[in-house]
This record gives sequence, C-alpha cells and structure tokens, in this order.
Amino acid sequence: MDEKKVLRDAILKTAGPVLVEVFLGTLFGMVDMMMLGRITNPSEAAASIAAVGVTNQVIFIALSLIQALNVGATAMVARYVGAKKEDRIESVVRHIVILTQALLVLPIFILGLSFTDKIMKFLGAHQDTIMYGRNYFKIIVIGLIFQAFNFSIYAVLRGSGDTKTPMNINLKVNFLNVIGNAVLIYGLLGFPKLGVTGAGISTTLSQIIATIMLLRYIFKGETIIEINLKNRFKFNKDIMYNLIKIGVPASLEQIAFRVGILIFVRIVASLGTVAFATHQICLNILSLSFTPGQAFGIAASSLTGRSLGAKDADKAEEYIKTSGRIGMIIATTIGVIFFFFGSFIASLYTKDPEIIKEASKILKVMAFVQPFQSTQMITTGGLRGAGDTIWTLVAIFFSVLIVRVALAYLFITVLELGLIGAWYAMFCDQLVRWALIKLRFKTNKWKYINIR
Repeated sequence: MDEKKVLRDAILKTAGPVLVEVFLGTLFGMVDMMMLGRITNPSEAAASIAAVGVTNQVIFIALSLIQALNVGATAMVARYVGAKKEDRIESVVRHIVILTQALLVLPIFILGLSFTDKIMKFLGAHQDTIMYGRNYFKIIVIGLIFQAFNFSIYAVLRGSGDTKTPMNINLKVNFLNVIGNAVLIYGLLGFPKLGVTGAGISTTLSQIIATIMLLRYIFKGETIIEINLKNRFKFNKDIMYNLIKIGVPASLEQIAFRVGILIFVRIVASLGTVAFATHQICLNILSLSFTPGQAFGIAASSLTGRSLGAKDADKAEEYIKTSGRIGMIIATTIGVIFFFFGSFIASLYTKDPEIIKEASKILKVMAFVQPFQSTQMITTGGLRGAGDTIWTLVAIFFSVLIVRVALAYLFITVLELGLIGAWYAMFCDQLVRWALIKLRFKTNKWKYINIR
C-alpha cells in the first residue's frame, strides 16, 4: 500500500473523531450564545453575552493551564505507547489528575467564589454584566473541578491514539447541555426562567455527567488506562521530571497567552457593552475556525510522539506536514464561508443591524488568516507531541503579549479605529506566530528531545 496513503489514513483516523467532537462542540457553544442573544430584554441579552465572555476569560486561563500540564501527559503516553511501555500509563494518570486538582483547580475555586464581583470588574465587566452574570460565574467555577478531571483523562486517551471515546462522551453531554440551556434559560417544561444562570447550571451538570461516564469507562477495563484503586500512589521522579520539562514551558506559554488576552479584552471592553457583545459574537463564530487546527494538531501531537517513541523521526516529520496540508484545505473552506456569509451567520445571534454590519466586516478580515492559523496550530501540536514546548512559549509571548496588545492599543486607543482595530491586531498576531512556529519546525531540533 502507498506509504502516503497509510500516513493519511492514520491521521484521519486520529483527527476525524476530534474534528467531529470539536466542530459539533463549537456549534453547540454557538447555539448557547444564540439562545442568550434571543432573551427578550435587549439589555439583559447583551449583558448575558458579555457575562459569558468575562467568565470565559477566567475559565480559559484555568483550562489553558490544565491543558498545558496535560501536554506533558499526552507526549509521555504517546512515547510510552510507541516504545511499548504501556505499564507506565497508570502512574501518569495519577500524577496528572492530582497535580491539576491541587495546583490549579483548588486555588481558582477558592478565589473565584470569594472574589466574584471584584474579578468580573477587573476583567472589564460593567455593573449590568455583573448583576446578570454573578451567579453564572460562580456555578461555572464549581464545574471546573469536573471539567479539569475530564480534560486530564482525555489527554491521556488521545496520547494513546484513542480519540473516539472523548468524542462519544463530549457529543452526548454537549447535546444534553443544549437541551438543559433551552429549558433553564427560557423556563420551559415548567422549570423556572433563569436566563444566563440557567446556562451555567446546565453547563456544570453536563461536566458532572461526563465525569461519571469517563469513570464508568475506565473501571470497565475497556481502555489502555488501567487504574487499580488498591495500588497506593507512588511519587515517580521521572514522570515529574517529564511533566515539569514539558508542562512548565507550556504553562508559561498559556500564562503569557492569557495575560495578553486579558489586556487585549480590557482594551476592547473600553469600547462599551454593545461593542464587547459584538466582539464576543465574532469570537464565538471564529471558534468554529479553530476546529481543523485543534483536531489535526491533536493528531499530529499523538502521532509525532508515538513515532519518536518508536525512533522514527522522519515519519514524525511527515505526519506533521501531511496533517498541516489537510487542515489547511478545511480552514481555507471555512475562510471562504466567513467572507461570503458572515452577515448571515451574525444574524443568527442578533437582530441588531449595527452588530450584524460590524461582525460581517470583522469576519471578512479573519477569512484571510485561516490557512496561516490552521497550519500554525497543527505544527505547534506536532512540536508539543515531541516535547518541544520552549519555542512555542517564545512564539506566543512575542506574538500575543507584544504584537497583539501593542497593535490593539495603537489601532483602538491612538488611531480610534473602533472594534475592527482589535481584529486587525489579531490578524497580525496570527501571521507573526505562524512565521515563528514554521521557523522552529524547519530547524529539526524538535526531533532530538528526550523523554525519560
């Protein structure tokens, strides 16, 4: 059989379930936002969307740090599977779950519930956003306990090449979440009309259900993850070394990214609630375009790690290149849709002609960045699978913290271009990041990183 076809089939087999999962998960998220946009009171609708945007900043920081630690788990499991050392996987699972809950989830849980209003205000929320979104914020923070656990198990499963299980579980709980949102936001079937708070309750319940489903799957013994509760937890210095070596730069990368985004969001929030709501709608639509990069990035990460574990660096390189080509074709198609149908997509969220017109202009700008964004995300996934997280830290630090923030300030505050200026800054950030990641990949230094 043709070797290129074998590679392509392996990529599609790994990336396919992730693409379906992320794409439909994003669509469900868009439906959630549309539901909030359809709340009868226009000021409540705008404040609710803004509240989700503010809350997401905190949750994204938390999940980014959790995923950063999970990068180490994915890379290790992929290497161990490639090197036929599956007996080490249980220890990886125990270490990653304990670390994420103790180091990340617990502090965010305590701070989030204790200083809700102050955190929301710091993130640029106006008083109406805090009033409608306070309870939503608290409920989502509680759900983070379960979401973090789920993310850690998904990372291990994907590292082993099992992308179907996370897909199956996520599709089921996302479907339940959409139904729960409709029922609790609008007060259907005799339930109280809770608005954005109802969306928070539904989201957290769906995460709890996902945790229960994952635990059932693990303890049924149908997976590469074998957890024996009779075995006591033993600290393993090699696993800790790998997690620190890979996870710390990845964590710093995410901190740099999120700090940059926070500053960026504060600059955008200065434009007012309507502009911020427009920004959130565009971000929500744009999240659809991240799906090829995420899916094929995860495939590249798992397949690169397994190839390097089996001492086949050339195959690892080919996996990254082929994943990038497939992802770019899909991303370009999404870009064409954004360019020609942007106003129609925006009209699904709101009836406000001003918001639709502005969103349409923004989506035309972002249509052109799609191929670069996708290739950058996929190549970054491959580098992370190799355990090369230091260069991705450098790329993010420079492109987001310096390029995006500086240009957003210039375009919005100095040149007074309005909301579109923020998206010009994002466009430049993506191009710079693509160039830096491409440069690192061409050096081949990522092929020679060792994992214990």
